[in-house]
Amino acid sequence: MEVNHTETAHKKHRGRGTSLNPQNRFESIDSQIELSEITCDDPDRKTRYYIDKSKSALSFNQSPDIPFEASLNPYRGCEHGCVYCYARPSHEYLGFSSGLDFESRILVKKDAPALLRKALAAKSWKPKLVAMGANTDPYQPIEKQLQITRQSLEVFLEFQNPVGIVTKNNLVLRDTDLLKKLASKNLVSVFVSVTSLDSKFSRQLEPRASQPRQRLDTIEALKDAGVPVGVMIAPVIPALNEYEIPAILEQVANVGAGSASYILLRLPYAIKDLFSDWLQEHYPDRKQKVLNRLLDLRGGKLYNADFKQRMRGQGEYAEQIAKMFKVMSRKFNLDKSLPALSTSEFIRKDERQLGLF
Repeated sequence: MEVNHTETAHKKHRGRGTSLNPQNRFESIDSQIELSEITCDDPDRKTRYYIDKSKSALSFNQSPDIPFEASLNPYRGCEHGCVYCYARPSHEYLGFSSGLDFESRILVKKDAPALLRKALAAKSWKPKLVAMGANTDPYQPIEKQLQITRQSLEVFLEFQNPVGIVTKNNLVLRDTDLLKKLASKNLVSVFVSVTSLDSKFSRQLEPRASQPRQRLDTIEALKDAGVPVGVMIAPVIPALNEYEIPAILEQVANVGAGSASYILLRLPYAIKDLFSDWLQEHYPDRKQKVLNRLLDLRGGKLYNADFKQRMRGQGEYAEQIAKMFKVMSRKFNLDKSLPALSTSEFIRKDERQLGLF
């Protein structure tokens, strides 16, 4: 029987950011061993979890536009399903697609806490900020069951090594007890991603992430607990949510955020097609305007990876967004960075000591 590939590719999957599953750039790479399978609210596309057998918990970068060197990602792939996620193409290195696979085929680093403990105990380790959530969200739904992020926070506290968290899920509040202890030693900051205040738009864009009101409540709860909290407006999407910047800044300031920053929409590799398809489904009347604006921001391309402009764009329109953000963040006292985290209290241990626990 002949299969209609066009119909298959555009089959709608409830609760997913995209229904497309474009071809992998690296078809010869194999996926890893399956861990388990659970049923989600989409009967046609269950989320499957696989063991990630990485030998190291930490990743390192030397990018001049990223304010940290080391990062920890307990999960690869993310069930939040944000159609715009710049991490989607990384799934292709694992033998999956950057489309539907990215949000329904999740690799789990079960050994991350133990590997992190080993890394921090190494003689070569120099205490430094480690970012969690730099690639995929450390508080996506499966974390409620597996608690890998929580166990990793326990290791950071044990060694008193600073950690920065970025999330769009109010599950982070589960770990308030650990965050308070870390904050008391100036070892943690949390950035909550707030893309919109519109619940309908947020559900279309980030289908399994916490709703805007929940994120505002999360900011307020963290502030009340004494945890330094900032906000990332990411991504800013021209002709869709950039007009919300002043309102978002006002609302997050009202609930206690201490700092704010933004990142313009990034569309590397297959994300360009995924996002274009998403626009056609949800905002066909604005699709061409959004894409034209992106072309203006990226020097005639839908994406430009140049370090000097990939986060902020270039040209007159990019300057307008930057000026608006600067003025409004100053108005709401969000134009300062959160205090630098401490490395002075780091507890040096070796693996012989760890063997006693």
